Amino acid sequence: MVAFSKICIAGSGVIGNSIAYYLSKRNIPCTLIDPVGIAPAASGKAGGFLAKDWSDGTPLGPLQRRSFDLHATLAEELGGAHVTDYRRLTCAAVAVGGGLVGKPGGKKLEGVEWADLNVLGSREMGGEGTIAQVHPKKLCRALFDKAQERVGTRLVVGSVVRVVLDDDDGVKGVELENGEVIEADALIVACGPWTDSARGWFGSKVSLPRMLGVKYHSILVASDRVLSQAVFFQGAGDPEVYPRPDGDAYITGFPDDAVIVEEHPGEEEVRKDAVDRLTEAMTAVSTELGGRTPHTSQSCYLPTTRSGSPIIGNIPGVKGGFIASGHGCWGILNGPATGEAMAELLVDGKTTHVNIEQFDPQRVIF
Repeated sequence: MVAFSKICIAGSGVIGNSIAYYLSKRNIPCTLIDPVGIAPAASGKAGGFLAKDWSDGTPLGPLQRRSFDLHATLAEELGGAHVTDYRRLTCAAVAVGGGLVGKPGGKKLEGVEWADLNVLGSREMGGEGTIAQVHPKKLCRALFDKAQERVGTRLVVGSVVRVVLDDDDGVKGVELENGEVIEADALIVACGPWTDSARGWFGSKVSLPRMLGVKYHSILVASDRVLSQAVFFQGAGDPEVYPRPDGDAYITGFPDDAVIVEEHPGEEEVRKDAVDRLTEAMTAVSTELGGRTPHTSQSCYLPTTRSGSPIIGNIPGVKGGFIASGHGCWGILNGPATGEAMAELLVDGKTTHVNIEQFDPQRVIF
């Protein structure tokens, strides 16, 4: 017997759409609620970098390994790798200095595909067996479209203001800012850095951990060829670069401090000084990517808890209340396994593939 059947998900980023997708594989539709639409914030603006084993030895390790493998499966289930720009690639850490001019000699550029200025040395961080990438916006769109096609999953554009509870503190509806109440027996809070706003949805008896947001800026520049090596720089401000299969290079770095997010989804300010730092960093490390005018400049917030751990599981004190948020820089990577686990929890009352007890809301520091 299905534990919940009238399911609403607040948030239509990678977590929300992953939950909807895996529910659709169990023949269960749901309603996604988002103030803007599909992936308007970090899930539409992130780099989409995937690493299989970078969290090994931590509580996140099994979730990350499972999710990395699910991304490969999704590439086929969603219609082929081209639908979401999924591909395998390599990754290197490249140390650079500020006192050199031009390309270094000797063996300093061995194993480095395109980072060729001021290089002091490099080391491999992963090959095609453990490194991949996906286009986050395309992934979220494909997940939703497939869930809609299968079972009629729907998207409601609006903002949740209150969860309607019955006399036994069970979810029976979700009220939107326009006064509409959507009938529901379960609500999953998957609002990313805006999850903090949900602290007031359930009334005074329910307490949720604080959710912060770390703002990152990113730019996209077009390269003359398709590159296949992601680079984490050490020096020049430590930027990160993720080349994409369409010839774009996604460049990010210089994060702000963690804050309670007040900007609205999809309306995050893009600061010129942050964009300039990224373009200047590329000029210092690469003849291929340096000196190019970005065709896209953007910013987004990555959700993080005070403990640094994601929150996944039942909201204490609310029957039918769940939360799945706080994945930080690994949100795109861990979206599929989180969605699969939440679908199992909603339908079966327990998870099968990954143990999520360590991410229980009651274990997270407030």
